[in-house]
Amino acid sequence: MPRLSCTVAPLSRPLLTQGPPAPAEGGGRGGISRRALLAGLGALLLPRPARAEPLRLPETPLVVDLAARGRRLGQPGGVVRMLIAKARDVRYLSVCSYCRLVGYDAELALKPDVLESVEVEGGRFTLRLRAGHLWSDGAPFTAEDFRYYWEDVANERELSPGGPPDFLMLDGKPPAVSFPDARTVIYAWERPNPRFLPALAAPRDPLIYRPAHYLKAFHPRYAGREAAEALAKGQKLRGWAALHNRMDDNFELNNPDCPTLQPWRPRTRAPATRFVFARNPYYHRADTAGTQLPYLESIVMDVASTGLLVAKTNAGEADLMFRGLSMADIPSLREGERAHRYRTHLWPLARGSELALYPNLTTLDPGWRALNRDPRYRHALSFAIDRRTLNNTLLFGLGTEGNDTIVPESPLFSPELRTLHATYDPDQANRLLDAAGLHRRDGSGMRLMPDGRPVEIVVESDGEASLILDGLLLITEFWREVGLRLVVKPQERTNLRRRSVGGMTVMVAAQGLDLAVPTAIMPPTELSPAQPDHYSWPRWSLNLESRGASGEACDLPAVQALIDLDRQWRDTSDAERQAGIWRAMLRNHAENQWVIGTVAGALQPVVGADRLANLPDRALYSWDPTAMIGVQRLDEFFWDSEAERRAEAR
Repeated sequence: MPRLSCTVAPLSRPLLTQGPPAPAEGGGRGGISRRALLAGLGALLLPRPARAEPLRLPETPLVVDLAARGRRLGQPGGVVRMLIAKARDVRYLSVCSYCRLVGYDAELALKPDVLESVEVEGGRFTLRLRAGHLWSDGAPFTAEDFRYYWEDVANERELSPGGPPDFLMLDGKPPAVSFPDARTVIYAWERPNPRFLPALAAPRDPLIYRPAHYLKAFHPRYAGREAAEALAKGQKLRGWAALHNRMDDNFELNNPDCPTLQPWRPRTRAPATRFVFARNPYYHRADTAGTQLPYLESIVMDVASTGLLVAKTNAGEADLMFRGLSMADIPSLREGERAHRYRTHLWPLARGSELALYPNLTTLDPGWRALNRDPRYRHALSFAIDRRTLNNTLLFGLGTEGNDTIVPESPLFSPELRTLHATYDPDQANRLLDAAGLHRRDGSGMRLMPDGRPVEIVVESDGEASLILDGLLLITEFWREVGLRLVVKPQERTNLRRRSVGGMTVMVAAQGLDLAVPTAIMPPTELSPAQPDHYSWPRWSLNLESRGASGEACDLPAVQALIDLDRQWRDTSDAERQAGIWRAMLRNHAENQWVIGTVAGALQPVVGADRLANLPDRALYSWDPTAMIGVQRLDEFFWDSEAERRAEAR
């Protein structure tokens, strides 16, 4: 019987420890440097409790062996400052803090985290909770929290109109969920559900549990409908469901009263421009010396204009920054390193392509639909792109040119799929365009469609990534050389998605594969119309998502093959079989170029203060599966105060 379990390392001292108070200047800084001054002022503005709260671990905590991973034991205390572009971005702390029932480690192996163990037998998953595990307010974390979510949230129509989330449904049927005792939760399907555990490890936690003891006060089943509605009215909300959603805040992190299992709990209520997160005294992890994690006492997130994030980081106003920084910012970030004592670590971005083109195979325009579905046309567009020039211009020549596919760090990587139909060959592009029926040209040399319209390719983009817009300007010139006119149409992302699903887009420019460093057990959903909102086949995706109620049924055999392969992956829990399905889907993509990739391999700046210990110098960065820096475990970072004092003395 497969089992995911944790190895509890021996402890060299008792588990219950109270660390020293947080250094007043963000990790023990002294002197009069700008960074030290700003950190000191920040610490003075933090709320200080009258007395420190006692720390308490579960009876069987998750003990992390830092030395085995080349990391050092730390000491508690200190404040880390981060910058965000808008108040809502505080939610990304729940992503990069990465506290999950099960989660990926730095090698992308799936292991229990909050859970003590998971046993899998066919379609039966037995989740075992840690004895004595508590929410951040000291209330017990038990199977009742899972029952509340399943019965009172996921299956409560007023809270979840669409029913339970898709990963919990198999062939349209929910699991049988049972709660044998306070520490055991069982999900049982009629056959294996390989999506279940990876979904629990996702960048956005699906949170299949809720703090029942807290939320029952807002639920009519427990508080009574009249009382619940009265509470909602007092908050000027439309009904009890709106109030429940507001108070149920384990992701958005705007409700300091909502208990959490995360390493840091919110202490600031929106609206605000500074958000403070304090250490959870009941967090479930400890190091081998018996010190409870997280090491850092507080995290402070200050709201700053998007245009000022780089300048403020350069000026030493952040101790840890990554989101909002890009490869183009590296020279500016390097300039401030010495004066403000930070380092700009360069992490490879695990993404299929930094700029990818998505021909809409389900566009409503019949002429463009026929053209986008012609593989000769898609291959011609690819052969007409000078990726070497794109690489030199956008990524300083450091990128990898080719298709939108997975990266070499994945065990599923095949190097030949990177370059298939993805070299620069304008002569071949011209031949293919002629063969696709675009042989006629107007007086200016631009090609004409079979119906006489000029081939004017409107490429829409959300306009948020400057690299994409810069790249499109270059591709405009490349395609003009083979008689194609490209028109760039930036717009707001929500409108772009609406136009895409409505069949109004002809082509979209966006980033490529998010899951570009997969292992066999990760769902290949992004490679087929099973992925919602996919720009290459949005109406087919809508049809699958709505179970045939909306959109269009797929009528292209090569894409139907992807749908079938995705279904086969879902029907097996055999990792070898799953790996074979992944490889078949990746080859299908490279051969057909449903998405036209250009260049991958950008570097993500991850800025960390010199004395912020256990921050890796180099690691993969992605949304899925690494949750940005999540799998590197922010709760293990600490201020190396001794080294800091030595540096100040020098």
